[in-house]
Amino acid sequence: MIYGIRKVFSVAAITAAFWWGPAAAGQQSVVVELFTSQGCSSCPPADAYLVELAGRDDVIALSFHVDYWNYIGWTDPYSSPQWTKRQQAYLRELKRRYVYTPQMVIDGLTETVGSRRGQVERLISAARKRQKLKIDVTHPDGGNVRIAIPERLADRGREAAIWIAFYDAKHTTSIGAGENDGVTMTNANVVRSMRRIGTWRGDALELKLALADLGAKGRDACAVLVQERGSGRIIGAASIPLAKTMN
Repeated sequence: MIYGIRKVFSVAAITAAFWWGPAAAGQQSVVVELFTSQGCSSCPPADAYLVELAGRDDVIALSFHVDYWNYIGWTDPYSSPQWTKRQQAYLRELKRRYVYTPQMVIDGLTETVGSRRGQVERLISAARKRQKLKIDVTHPDGGNVRIAIPERLADRGREAAIWIAFYDAKHTTSIGAGENDGVTMTNANVVRSMRRIGTWRGDALELKLALADLGAKGRDACAVLVQERGSGRIIGAASIPLAKTMN
């Protein structure tokens, strides 16, 4: 779907309100995506690290639970074939030979084993130096959220997908089978739904969304990602918490 300058895309209205905080506006955060599974014995250290990253102002940390470890005895309740497909897309874009867990993808451009803290920190530091779009996400009324993306002439005509992801801040699970049998795991910023909401081609763009049909109900927060087609590079991102009245 093509959007023009100040073009508005609307879905069914909602009555519940969002909380809006100044930290989300125009924030140039580094996006860290963890591909993980509660059925993977090597994942808990990376999951614990993501809990720490989720508390930082300079990082948008997202946890995507893949479904390909479910066969070994424990079905991860937050796993989805959609997140496996997202990881497989990175496999092609990053020219890797296979998918694995725990994998952290930084700004869609680089990746490493999620438990290698030193390497992840170096990749985050490098990503922070790259120029990114200053996305502005605001909540002007009780039923809508507005996303404003500025013009950038250097990228005129280059397509980037605009995604909105809804996630839960924290889940603690007692694992009853599989490789982590008997372990109590804590997962942060667990993505529960994600949808493409538009395309950015370098022109100034404003989207107004009513979120009832986008998976907002019951979720703690959402993130907006502008992701370059063909490379997977995230060229802009912002996140906002959702009001308790949404739950």
